[in-house]
Amino acid sequence: MTPSSRVAALGVHLPEGTRRTVETERELRERNPGLKLPTGLIARMTGVETVHVKPADWQASDLAVAAAREALAESPEPVDLVVFASASQDLVEPATSHIVAAKLGIDAPVMDVKNACNSVLNAMQVGDALIRSGQCRRVLIASGEGPSVAVRWEVRDHAQFISSFPGYTMSDGGAAIVLEASSDADAGILETRFRAVSRHWSIGTLPGGGTMRPHDLDAAFFDMDGRGLQRAFLELGPEPVLELLAARGLSWQDFSLVAIHQVAVPYLPPIFERLGVPMDRTIVTVGDHGNLASATLPLQLKLARASGMIEAGGLALLIGLAGGISLGLAVVRL
Repeated sequence: MTPSSRVAALGVHLPEGTRRTVETERELRERNPGLKLPTGLIARMTGVETVHVKPADWQASDLAVAAAREALAESPEPVDLVVFASASQDLVEPATSHIVAAKLGIDAPVMDVKNACNSVLNAMQVGDALIRSGQCRRVLIASGEGPSVAVRWEVRDHAQFISSFPGYTMSDGGAAIVLEASSDADAGILETRFRAVSRHWSIGTLPGGGTMRPHDLDAAFFDMDGRGLQRAFLELGPEPVLELLAARGLSWQDFSLVAIHQVAVPYLPPIFERLGVPMDRTIVTVGDHGNLASATLPLQLKLARASGMIEAGGLALLIGLAGGISLGLAVVRL
């Protein structure tokens, strides 16, 4: 019998250090006296009040390790594979998963999976496939997002401020999921689907560290068209989600939780309205925690579980939106 893969454990680490949006605006004004930044603009435009900031001596791997330790404490059996899944990384080489495994003291094969804010969802797809094929029994997926290092504090002009704008709401954090083989075909990851519209890849970039601009110091910061990203996501339309529900004979009432990646509060109502998602099935995290990139969906899962919103046997739909751009969907029974 082909096994399925279930979520055996979940961990999330949010750094204690935070930065309020009013502090972000104050620092931008101090560093850029010529910048005409209306008071409260960032909060009004994004709905983000606070972001998490990692300690200065922490790497992306440290955030992933902190979350992984929480998950492994919940389900401590050995793992067959460590997957580091994040938009961030410690180094170009080697794979950050090696560093995570070394810090955890795990002797197992490793790999990195990277697809911007859909990295964790894609890693779940990979882990699920390896478990179903019998190659692995337990897979640790660990994410460490440290986008605060790519925030541009000194801007050349207003145009550069606008292209740097999404970075001011990015947040540091870690997340971890342990997948394990299960004989229950109606448990765990029931289905995943992905779609990419790659012609939009240039809308949001962090160019440094690659072959395009290998030694350009200016490439170490976010360069994003926020409105362009919103238009590109809306262009994807509700069809992929609604087709998934129809194929499985599900309605929104079947889900205890609909977790969706969040970059700004004002972006959410149009997306929810087009999908028809009831607001009582969602958790809005971006206002209090900022854009946590690929750690966003695990955070919503953890909060839903902690509040009793979703219990054992409950059904969750994870909707990932990522630069590139891509859409990821996962139907998961906890």
